[in-house]
Amino acid sequence: MKSRLPKLVPLFNQAEEKYGILWTLLAAQAHQESHWNRRAKSPTGVRGIMMLILPTAKEMRVESRLNAEQSITGGARYLSQLEARIADTVKREDRWWYGLAVYNAGMGHLHDARSLATDLDLDPDNRRDLKGVLSLLAQKKHYQELRYGYARGAEPVSYVGQIRNYQNILRPQIARKKGAHAG
Repeated sequence: MKSRLPKLVPLFNQAEEKYGILWTLLAAQAHQESHWNRRAKSPTGVRGIMMLILPTAKEMRVESRLNAEQSITGGARYLSQLEARIADTVKREDRWWYGLAVYNAGMGHLHDARSLATDLDLDPDNRRDLKGVLSLLAQKKHYQELRYGYARGAEPVSYVGQIRNYQNILRPQIARKKGAHAG
């Protein structure tokens, strides 16, 4: 947080201004994805600070996933596009959390979770209800009936939870940022 983050804050701020996503949310997501390591690489070939897969990077006009600015901008653009595809019935304050779950697990699995929530007489627009349903996507009795099939549904729940935790750690940075501009 002391060595990597300060160099990236201006890039997160630019992405916040362009896409309307709080810089702390983007920074928290980037920490969850790569620990703010622009050279991060997963065994599956996902790369960069925002850990974009190659097809998504190309779609988001990222020429080099190892370029911090391109990765952050591409990740923010992608998250913004995902959030825009979330059902209008989901509360405004929950839309980014749904978008993050999609960033991790894919839109199809979110649709399956919402459908399963409805089948179980739960509210697909309620973040807590959906959180409980996502883990059911790994159970055969449920996933065999769903359009997109099996998913490690506990992963997006953990992913979003970790990002929420990291963002709470970063919140004091907002006060410092605002204080610096006030003087």
